[in-house]
Amino acid sequence: MTHTYIPHGVCSRQMNVELDENGVITNCEIIGGCAGNTTGICELVKGMNAEDAIRRMKGIDCRGRGTSCPDQLANALEEALEKI
Repeated sequence: MTHTYIPHGVCSRQMNVELDENGVITNCEIIGGCAGNTTGICELVKGMNAEDAIRRMKGIDCRGRGTSCPDQLANALEEALEKI
């Protein structure tokens, strides 16, 4: 199942996450933002259980914005899990 999320308060413009039926992240794409960091984040979470990834990334702040690309990816994964 693929889920598209529009992040808020960060440089990235769109996040596409794919989860299998067990909630494991099979693919991740972040459009916009710092390319090296967002590509790295996606590579790190592939194969990870979405709930574990959420726990690790939720609440990470970027330069006092109150959110970050990892935090927004956690939000995207929460939404995606609701659809399984």
